[in-house]
Amino acid sequence: ITVTPRPVYYADGRKEPDCYTRPAALHDELTHKLGTFPLFHFWGPGADLVSSQWIIDATRHITATRHPDLALAYLPHLDYDLQRYGPNDPRSHQAAADLDAALAPLLADAQAQGRTVVVLSEYGITEVSRPVDLNRVLRRAGLLEVHTQDGMEYLDAMASRAFAVADHQIAHIYIQRPDDLAQVRRLLQDVPGVGQLLDETGKKEHGLNHPRAGELVALAEPDAWFTYYYWLDDAHAPDFAQLVEIHRKPGYDPAELFLDPLDPYVKLKAASALARKKLGLRYRIAVVPLDPSPVRGSHGLHPQRPQDGPLLLCSRPGEVTGTLKATQVKALLLRLAGLT
Repeated sequence: ITVTPRPVYYADGRKEPDCYTRPAALHDELTHKLGTFPLFHFWGPGADLVSSQWIIDATRHITATRHPDLALAYLPHLDYDLQRYGPNDPRSHQAAADLDAALAPLLADAQAQGRTVVVLSEYGITEVSRPVDLNRVLRRAGLLEVHTQDGMEYLDAMASRAFAVADHQIAHIYIQRPDDLAQVRRLLQDVPGVGQLLDETGKKEHGLNHPRAGELVALAEPDAWFTYYYWLDDAHAPDFAQLVEIHRKPGYDPAELFLDPLDPYVKLKAASALARKKLGLRYRIAVVPLDPSPVRGSHGLHPQRPQDGPLLLCSRPGEVTGTLKATQVKALLLRLAGLT
């Protein structure tokens, strides 16, 4: 049984919320019971508890009507305010309390059904304050290429001698020519905010020596994180840079969680776009800031303190002790479900 977000991409360019299910008939069943999956509450400036509540309600419905041996649900709520404000902000503490309250009926269902419950966080989010633009460093050195259309610059990965794909506090550096490896290493190792550059030996030590890894892998310093930005002048940023557009950006963009604070008309623009959407017209919600400095939480490094790392809780005492590797979680879940 599968339920996952999947927007409708219409031929005229509109994107509307929806979900994908297997079996297919489950789509109409859930939509009739819970309403359309709230996509714009799942990611973007409007991301909040609403999407996690829908997922909780869908999980309750499926466990009550399908009785699966193993049920896995992803609740995204704690990603939002912890990245926006950092883990120590009172608004992040409130987000945790809100999710706890929303989870109570699902946990009560699980207890009534005699289920074992495991709560697993994929990562722990830590405080950050410094965005680092690796692609801009590579571009200024003449290693990253762009092509321009209608005044907008687009990363030309195939023509670039080097470029970075950034994901929070990790970035894979792809280098086309082996002869450029030493230059790129020298260029990036002294960039403020870069903590480590992993070569082949370093990638093996960190379990990152897979075929799709970059020739170098950059790890940020604990209070820094990597942007995907490659343009040098915001006037030439591609139009998707100010959109929630995860498929076009060559790297992760946490600024998508914010409305542009420098635009006095940003809420009016958002309201106008939503009005066009309700009328069935094409719309563009260009409200994401090009300044990444508001981001206060990130992840990707091994935590310096255990309390900053991911957490696993289990309702059966004694089943989990000590520290687990992430690769051990699958076997644990299968054993707890009696499926090994």
